[in-house]
Amino acid sequence: MAAKPSYGRAAMTDRNLLDELMKLLSRPGPVNWALAEQLAGHVSGDPEPIDPWIADEYLELARLVQLKVPASTGLATDPTLEPVLVGRKEWARLHLRSFRYLVDPMADRLDGMGSGPLGGLMKPLGPALLGMNAGALAGMLSTQALGSFDTGLPAAEPVGFTFHIPNIEGFASEYALDPRQVRLWVAFHESVHEALLGQPWVRPHLIDLFGSVVSSMELDAGALGIWQEALTDPARLEEAFGQPGGMSALFGGGMNEKLLEEAHTAMTMVEGYGAYLVEQASAGLLPDLTNIRSAMAEHLATRGDRSEFAGTLPTSSSAGVHGRGTEFCAEVGSRWGPAAVRRIWQGGDNLPSPGELDDVTGWAARVLLDDPFTG
Repeated sequence: MAAKPSYGRAAMTDRNLLDELMKLLSRPGPVNWALAEQLAGHVSGDPEPIDPWIADEYLELARLVQLKVPASTGLATDPTLEPVLVGRKEWARLHLRSFRYLVDPMADRLDGMGSGPLGGLMKPLGPALLGMNAGALAGMLSTQALGSFDTGLPAAEPVGFTFHIPNIEGFASEYALDPRQVRLWVAFHESVHEALLGQPWVRPHLIDLFGSVVSSMELDAGALGIWQEALTDPARLEEAFGQPGGMSALFGGGMNEKLLEEAHTAMTMVEGYGAYLVEQASAGLLPDLTNIRSAMAEHLATRGDRSEFAGTLPTSSSAGVHGRGTEFCAEVGSRWGPAAVRRIWQGGDNLPSPGELDDVTGWAARVLLDDPFTG
């Protein structure tokens, strides 16, 4: 069994890291990205060499699936999209700013707080806290994700056909899976995921939903006092990271649960439709698909609540498993045919609501009844 990467509060409270963070606190800007990069790089761990023979196999698989996906599913892929082979540090660096929509709304809020007591306090502290938030999230995800398809969050812009090789190989080893099948399975998911988010409305819609959730949050004044003291003393910074809730305790107040549920439902559908299409495209090529999905479900379950450690909101992923989104697409297809499944992806209004995710008939009554040709 492969050794699991080290991540969590221990990685965040290393004394050398704390000293480096203290040096970076004065960087200008609404978000301290220099601090974010330093923290993400530290949490992601040491660089890992990539076996060139394995790298060649990944490149071949990328070419295969880029042809197979459109031929099997009708979903257009970008034939010019180059695969990106990365380790944990490169993954964290590549994805760091792709989650900026989780900190930008809060940066705007802090910038508009004026010159009152709280505003005066947040002017110097806000950029550092937001940078630490972004860096902790990207660094932690780099120890867990197999690519871009399984983060539970949309990337703000295309990051490429991403193979996170150390994590993919470790996943196959940990669950005693055929590594070649796992590599192909990830390749299918990355291709489908990039193609789905490349639809004109999908990425903007998801980012708007998650951005709205973050915009609904309120600062916790009590937690702010703890972090104010922490950012002046490495010992206090270590103590602050060890508090329950970590940084999410600072930004997590007043969250609009309805908006969060809508965002999670939309992401569940993207992941679920991805698994639905991968099953079609990989027919006959992945005899161990059921075992891979079961292992992925266990892998996702072991991630726990990421927001306990970093990030501004609770996130989860059902990528690669036969979850609620996949079941929804399969039931729509079995009742009303492939054209009805495609109707889901004509615009954000056609996605099921949180209540409709378990009520296919209710969704169909809203979306399909005006189309006599569906079927």
